[in-house]
Amino acid sequence: MHVIQMTSEPAIAGDRNTVGGWPILEPGQSWPGCACGERMVLFFQIDVPDDIAGFGGEHLLVFQCPVHNEACFGRAQLPERYWETPPPYGNEMVHWRILRHRGGIVAESADEFLQPPRLVLRDAGPDDKWAFRVGGKPTWIQDAMYHTCACGVDLEFLVQIPENFGFPKRPEVPEQDGAFSTDEYGLLLGNEIYLFACPNRCDPAAAWPVNQN
Repeated sequence: MHVIQMTSEPAIAGDRNTVGGWPILEPGQSWPGCACGERMVLFFQIDVPDDIAGFGGEHLLVFQCPVHNEACFGRAQLPERYWETPPPYGNEMVHWRILRHRGGIVAESADEFLQPPRLVLRDAGPDDKWAFRVGGKPTWIQDAMYHTCACGVDLEFLVQIPENFGFPKRPEVPEQDGAFSTDEYGLLLGNEIYLFACPNRCDPAAAWPVNQN
């Protein structure tokens, strides 16, 4: 288990652990867009440490639409291509995208919405169960929630993002709709977020965010 920490050091093109910045994409992979037509915001990207069982060595990217900021809702069994077409209970559209791959193509442009600080990862201790972290087991605010991928395997826990965790926005961009801060953006209304992913890697986007508050 590793804590993900935001630094004050600006990211540059080619950095792999960042808020915002230049996404590292798989060959042939395009920058995700929302169904509304907006290019998604790169909230963060990290290289998953090698000692994270099932996911070590992958590059993880988490995006969300700059306009739509809602919680997501899912049931235990997720439908076909749930990362593109949302389950039909409470979701207007899929306005986020979680990607995993082992490629290394640096996007030509940086994210336009978030300031791009570098992230660093350190070993987690016993007091870090509520931290922004990768690996380990989820620390649930409410009852545990698990999902089965459309391919038939259970999704496995990857990352936990604390409630009301702020990602610093660029001063010239508008405030986020429904945000808890005037100078930060939040993921999925700032809920406590648990990212689960398909260990079979049936698709680079086969992952699901669980929200609790």
